[in-house]
Amino acid sequence: MSYHQESFTSEEEAVLERFFSNTDRPVFALMNMPEVVKGALFARYSRSPKSIRRLFLDEFMADPDTGIASIARQVAGDDPHVNLRKAETLYQRVFFEYGDDSVAQLGGTHLACEQASNILTKVLEWGRLAAYLEQSTRYIYYDVRLGDRYRYHVPGELVGTPLGSEYLALMENLFDTYSQVVAAMTSAYERRFPRQESDSNAVYASTIRAKACDAARGLLPAATLSNVGVYATGQAYEMALVRMQSHPLFEVRSYGEMMLTELRKVIPSFLTRVDRPDRGLRWSSYLADNVVALTELVPEPGSVEDRGPSVELTDWDPDAELKVAAAALYAVSELSDRRLMELAAAMSVDERHRVIAALIGARENRRHKPSRAMERTAYRFDVVCDFGAFRDLQRHRMLTIEWQKLSTRLGFDRPDDIVEEGFGSRWDDMMGATSRMYERIRSELGPDVAQYVVPFAYNLRFVMEMNPREAFHLVELRSQPAGHVAYRRIAQEMHRQIRDVAGHTAIADAMRFVDYSDVGLERLESERRAEQRRIGS
Repeated sequence: MSYHQESFTSEEEAVLERFFSNTDRPVFALMNMPEVVKGALFARYSRSPKSIRRLFLDEFMADPDTGIASIARQVAGDDPHVNLRKAETLYQRVFFEYGDDSVAQLGGTHLACEQASNILTKVLEWGRLAAYLEQSTRYIYYDVRLGDRYRYHVPGELVGTPLGSEYLALMENLFDTYSQVVAAMTSAYERRFPRQESDSNAVYASTIRAKACDAARGLLPAATLSNVGVYATGQAYEMALVRMQSHPLFEVRSYGEMMLTELRKVIPSFLTRVDRPDRGLRWSSYLADNVVALTELVPEPGSVEDRGPSVELTDWDPDAELKVAAAALYAVSELSDRRLMELAAAMSVDERHRVIAALIGARENRRHKPSRAMERTAYRFDVVCDFGAFRDLQRHRMLTIEWQKLSTRLGFDRPDDIVEEGFGSRWDDMMGATSRMYERIRSELGPDVAQYVVPFAYNLRFVMEMNPREAFHLVELRSQPAGHVAYRRIAQEMHRQIRDVAGHTAIADAMRFVDYSDVGLERLESERRAEQRRIGS
């Protein structure tokens, strides 16, 4: 698998070797630095086009507040691999003999996965019990080349095939078009929304950039490269790597191998089973065999009828508010669950609503969420929206989310602002070209590889199942004015259907921070608040 290799001076490499598990590959672990520095480095990922190693050199190494320079001097004479071997001996002697999987939850590490396609990032971010931070298409212009081409992945399955050169030409055309559109939309929004005197140049520039990037991002293909920072325990990494070993895409399997190599430099004992034939490899085969068996049972879809964004509440509990009322009283009473259900059933609707109101309390902001009694029931939504919006909603991993393969068969989104600026026809031409290429790749190499060519504007179908407590978090957060209009509409529609379709008015009304307002510059207030925090600090 090919990737861009970043160049460093010999002096820079000498520094980096003390803090990163390698200096020449796109996957590496962070070592010998305070946890807060690791977190800060990952936080910078979302708004910087730089690699984390370059960010470390440019912004952290010389910063007296981080203390990195003094740490570098202290570890200069130590061999971290010798220290690791000592720690491993202790681990084997004291812990590993117990054979308890929970022990692998006690050690973790920060891992950087750079130059990953947007297909791979979704695989990396599948696990619930880990922390992820991904480079954002909202804060970075993807109009700069990385080496000899734009920031896109070339699938190993296409290399050397007749479709390979056509794929490269299409990717270059997509990114050329994106570059023209994002520049034009930046100028257009500057005309439409002049800077107010009360706003600094930094606040204004960041807001306009986010607006332009949001408008143009539909042109970016799923092959677009991103940087992902991961913090996880050994157990979480083990589960991720087992899944990746069974994946049909070459890129995913290759990154899994690189991740295992780097993780074994820092937490080797936690990952002894991943590639053992009788353990991890058998588990991977089990997962792969299940996918094959299910795929063979799928009926032919025929023509695809559903097109365009949609949100459908497909399953809910008619007795949800009754059950929530009973659950609300459980922890503060001495009665059985069955008896509380009987009492709640005997209540009038108003009485049950008073119990739920007491459970909700006086919420002062959206971060004030009710207790686990709100987890007593669930909502299941079938959603169709553009891939760009899905990428944001997919971050809500604590609920149940499953998605179908990305394709060009459910239509695409065309922002009104793109049409108003005269790019509607060019947009449609690019969508048509990618759709034709998608079908050709799918016909020859299958639907998994074909996903890489699909732009963010195309729609994807997925299901989200959540309890009301998680619905509070998702619906209120994703409806905020600073969010992208595509997922704001989805969050608003989820709220409406909980209220009007399920009829759960007490639960829906308690979501008092759902925002239905229309805004021009989505990020303006958020950037203003961020600047005030910077000034205050």
